[in-house]
Amino acid sequence: MAAMSNLPSSVLFACTLNSVRSPMAEALAKRLYGTRAYFDSAGVRAGSLDSFVVSVLDEVGVDIHRHAAKTLDQIDPSEFELIITLSPEAHHAALELTRDSATTVEYWPVPDPSVVESDRMRRMEAYREVREILASRMRRRFGGSFGVEV
Repeated sequence: MAAMSNLPSSVLFACTLNSVRSPMAEALAKRLYGTRAYFDSAGVRAGSLDSFVVSVLDEVGVDIHRHAAKTLDQIDPSEFELIITLSPEAHHAALELTRDSATTVEYWPVPDPSVVESDRMRRMEAYREVREILASRMRRRFGGSFGVEV
């Protein structure tokens, strides 16, 4: 079992609309690390939860149905030890937001699966790939997940 020494006490995942990547990351982090840290997500602008996100998280037993999108304007950056940005726009906004804060900002470039224009099967594959990218990156950055799989 890996130690959680790399796990900050609070992490915010940020993307463009808080509808695909950041809510997926928040839900996966809660699944992998439980209450060992506080996890939240926000977007530069408000969006609505993408139904493909709901589907690919349902596949691994992660319930995100009650997610309510919020924006970075609604966040106090000093409440977070780490903000992980998942899109260039969110990264720029988070750097501006944390200019006068001790909050660390990390950029994890993650593709936006919602831009894939194809049939449902290929779109689901794109969302699954993002799910796996996020889970893998979290394990590398924060350590093991105490046997929890996604």
